[in-house]
Amino acid sequence: MNEMIRTILERRSCRSFTKEPVSRETVDTILDCALCAPSGKGLETWQFTAVMDREKIQRLCKAVGKALGRGPEYNMYDPAVLIITSNEKDSKYREVDNACAMENIYLASSALGLGCVWINQLLTCFDEPKVREILREFGLPDSQGVYGCAAIGYPAETPKEKARKGKKRVVE
Repeated sequence: MNEMIRTILERRSCRSFTKEPVSRETVDTILDCALCAPSGKGLETWQFTAVMDREKIQRLCKAVGKALGRGPEYNMYDPAVLIITSNEKDSKYREVDNACAMENIYLASSALGLGCVWINQLLTCFDEPKVREILREFGLPDSQGVYGCAAIGYPAETPKEKARKGKKRVVE
């Protein structure tokens, strides 16, 4: 079977990571894959911010947890890397562009032997003052909204395959 097809079929969300760090070279490869995603009209108004410092990631988690009423234990599964996908708030294609990039991040992570899970929580709180303050520190301009985050690390366990709930295929 083709390796890309195998990666797509075997990809699973990972919600448990080891403490092992992910190399800068590996993160750069994942970011290169994100940048190769399709973008509406080729505008590429996105930004991908990789945070590789667990303390900084957890500081963001605490602010997000507080903004959403999740409590101090909220930790985005304590990843080694958090890739924040952002885009210009007024971009017509922001959500679909970032969704395509997130899929590339997912597939690249899987192909490189890493676990990855999509974190949606910043979508509704990226402009909360304490959250925005941290995002600014990470280099996200105020003109950009967050449309997804990828929590990435070495899997602590192998995620199991689940039965799919979606509609069945129809071929006419």
